Amino acid sequence: MAQRKHLDDFLRGRIIGRLECGRTQLEVSEELGIAQSVIYRLWQRFQGDGNVSRCYSTGRPRVTTPNEDRYLAVTAKRNRRSTASDLSRQLSSATGTTVSIQTVYRRLGHIGLYARRPVATEHYNQWRLT
Repeated sequence: MAQRKHLDDFLRGRIIGRLECGRTQLEVSEELGIAQSVIYRLWQRFQGDGNVSRCYSTGRPRVTTPNEDRYLAVTAKRNRRSTASDLSRQLSSATGTTVSIQTVYRRLGHIGLYARRPVATEHYNQWRLT
C-alpha cells in the first residue's frame, strides 16, 4: 500500500508559480511527476484563500488509514474467534502497518465490535469441574 507523502513549501511554491505563468495543470503534473488531482486541490486552495501551506491539526496523527480500519473490521467479522493480536499480525503482514493491540481494540470498538479475547475453555472447564 502506498504511503502518502506531503509536498514541502518550496515544491508548492513551484507548482503555484508555474500555474500562474499560464501552464496547464496537466503540464505541471507531468513535469514534476505529481498526480493531477494534487495539483488541482492545491490550485483550488490557493485561489480560495491565497494560502498553500498545510492546515495545522491538533492531536496525534492516526496510525491507520480508513482502508486499514476497514480491513480490520472485515477480517474480524469474517473470523469472529480471532483475537486482537491475531488481527494486528494480519494487518501488519497485509499492509506493513504495525499497530498495537490497544489500537485494534479501539478501531473495532468504534464500529461496535468488542471483546477480541479468546475464551480459555480448557482452564474454564478445569475450574468448573473441581
